[in-house]
This record gives sequence, C-alpha cells and structure tokens, in this order.
Amino acid sequence: MPIALKPVALPDFGPLGRQPTVPPATYAARADELYRRAGLDWVVVYADREHFGNVMFLSGFEPRFEEALLLLGPGERRVLITGNESESYAALAQLPGLDVMRAQSLSLMGQDRSVEPKLAIRLRDAGIRPGDTVGLVGWKYFEPEEDEEIAGLFFVPDSLAGMLRRLAGELRDVTPILMHPETGLRSVVDVDQIAAFEWAAARCSSALWQVVSNVKVGDTEFSALGRLPYEGDPLNVHTMFASAGPGGAVIGLRSPSARRLSKGDGVTTALGLWGALSSRAGLLDDGNDAFLLKAKSYFEALIAWYHTAEIGLPGGELFSAVTEKLAQGGLQSALNPGHLGSHEEWLHSPVRPGSDDRLRSGMVFQVDVIPVPMPAGQALNNEDAVVFADGTLRAELAQKYPEAWARIEARRRFMADQLGVPLKDSILPLSSTPLYLPPFWLRPDHVLVRD
Repeated sequence: MPIALKPVALPDFGPLGRQPTVPPATYAARADELYRRAGLDWVVVYADREHFGNVMFLSGFEPRFEEALLLLGPGERRVLITGNESESYAALAQLPGLDVMRAQSLSLMGQDRSVEPKLAIRLRDAGIRPGDTVGLVGWKYFEPEEDEEIAGLFFVPDSLAGMLRRLAGELRDVTPILMHPETGLRSVVDVDQIAAFEWAAARCSSALWQVVSNVKVGDTEFSALGRLPYEGDPLNVHTMFASAGPGGAVIGLRSPSARRLSKGDGVTTALGLWGALSSRAGLLDDGNDAFLLKAKSYFEALIAWYHTAEIGLPGGELFSAVTEKLAQGGLQSALNPGHLGSHEEWLHSPVRPGSDDRLRSGMVFQVDVIPVPMPAGQALNNEDAVVFADGTLRAELAQKYPEAWARIEARRRFMADQLGVPLKDSILPLSSTPLYLPPFWLRPDHVLVRD
C-alpha cells in the first residue's frame, strides 16, 4: 500500500492520573534473584550520577552528585554505601531491610572526610571478609571480542575493583545477570514497572509534541524548546534541540542555542525521562518533494519494524528486515534499529546483525530507527516507546492498571484506523504520539499514513 501525507488529528488518549510505583516487595525479589544467580558470597553494584540504572532497578534509589554502592550478602544482607550528600537522600530507597552507611571517600572533593573517610573500612563493616567471593556489577560489560582478558576488566572505577581484590578474594563481573539483552533481569520487567514507564512515556511524548507542533519561523532554538511543559521529571538525557540551514550540519545530540530558525531548516528535538524517550526530526517547512520521498521510504522502514517484531523473534531477523527496507530508499540505520529502554535511555539491544537474542514478553523497547545519510541541512527521525506483552501480561496490565490499558488500546486503534498500521496483539504502544510523523513542522497535523 502506498504512503501518503494526510491531515490526521492527534487525539487525547486519556488522563494519566496518579503515577504508578514499584512496590518494595518487587525490589526485594529483584535483589534476591540477582544474588541467587550470582552464586557468590557478595554482590557489589556500582552507581554514579550517570550510571544509576542498576542500583535504581534494585532499590528505588539513585545517587545525586556522587557515587554509591549497593551490597547484597549472606542472610539477605542489604547495604547501601553513600557519600555525604546522598546519605539523607537514601531515605527514598524502597528495598526492605536496607542498612545505610556513609563512606566520605564517595563524596565530592573538598567535602568533610573527618568522620568516615575510608571506603575499605565501610566495606569491612558491611561484612566483606578475606576469602569471600565477590560479584561486581558495573554500568556495562565487555564482550569477548573486545579484549583478550575480559575476566579482569570491570566498568567501575579502578579504585573500587582494586579495593575489593585487596579486601576479599575472587572478583567476577556479574553485570550480564542484570543487563544481558535477552536474559538480563532488567531486560524483562514486571507489570508495575511497565505501568510506571507507560506513565513516563505518555508525559514525555505529549510534552515534546508541544514543541514540535508550535515551532515558528523566527523562533530561537531556546524559545522553541521553551514551549516544553517540563514539570521536573527526572531526565535520562540532556534535553535536545538542534537546527541548521541548507548545507549545514544538524547535530542531533546538542542542546539548544540562540540560533534563529528559518524556513527550510532541518530541525530535531528530543526529551528523555526515566523509562522513555521521545524524538522527532524533520524540516521547518510546509513542503519539499524530494524530502517527502525520503520520508516516505523511512516510514516504510518503521512499518516494517512494527510488522516484523514479535515475541520470540531473534533480534538479528528484526535488524535485517528494517535495514533491508531502509536500503530500498538509499538509507541505513545510524545505530541499532531498536533497543531496550529502562531508567537509562539505552539499556542494551538484541537487535544486532546476526543476533540470536530473542524478543521476550516484558521487554520495553525504543523504536529507534535513525535514518542516514541525510542531505546536509536536513533531519528525519521518529522515536517511540513500546512494550512486548503476551496474553498473560496483557491481562495482568489490564486488570491492575485499567487506565493505562485504556490508553494503550486507544493508541493501538489510532495506529490501525488513522495511520493504517495495525499492530500484533503483543505490541503495546506507550507513547502518546505513536508513529505520528510530520515531515514538515509548519504543517504538524499532516503526517505520514499507509493509504
């Protein structure tokens, strides 16, 4: 079926209501399962301001300004070690039975270190002993092809790894238990986490749409992004807005500037909250035949993503289907065409060339297909969040979170009836701008549809 540019009103998918939360029992179950799978005396999980997702997933706490460690040990021992500033903030943690200790070496430079300065002493106080086996969780992990000796390498500060080797015995990287793209504990989430991420995705996408749908010629990038109704939600990326005129470079990752927008500029923007990211890119114009042709080819690749993706599918097959469709329009995917989302914008991705890692029920996914190459001064992008859910998970979501379920069902109907893209029962759109792609931002209600 051909792709057309048509006027389609974006509906209101329903009020969000109260923000869903993950119950303490779930955090306890996650921590216990990590400890069980590791099969070691201790598991030590590292976090800092940027790399907080693993500790957040396990405890409901994320450090601000400084580093933190979560220790899981024998007899359901659970210890959070913070610096000066996060000690009081740790009251927000939801992991039951959590002891909080302070090690001032984790604090920022120049702060007081006169009371509890030595991290090694606090690790001993927590219970780590000589001869103990320790599993270390960093913010990511090495694959075998990346180095000849990955067993001794960890994505944590070298000071922490060295200290643990000195205090205990064997040290292993157990990060894949949490972050593997198919079997990782964080790759497949429960109904409460899905509801929380749906709430974030709806807020995120609706807020970003206020920017895209109201931008005007003569705006500065600052004033265009100033229409964002941001209410303080925790971010997982810097908020982005970039533009360029014909022949310039649209650098999508940059923050806004005082550059003034002109008709015909390439424009892109993105907002990322915990659990979701929304992004759109196009032309600040009301028409351009060559650009529209390229946008239609891109839209066909997005449809291929939705029509191919399904529970049980190897990620390599989804990669091939999308990249082959992009190639028909002379395009490629700048990164993986789809990846796992979480509190961070990018957790991991089973969607890789030749990947046997399969899509599973409970996976929250970012439909993130960034088309390249684009002519200088042009940009094109449409990113939305979805979750894969089998019949059991769908029934649980509908029963426990009926308002979220009603929004999801309304989005599915919109995609099928208004955009011409029906979805498998297992694909649940979380964004409130689902596959809603206006190539020309001066006509934001004219979007691509399967005619």
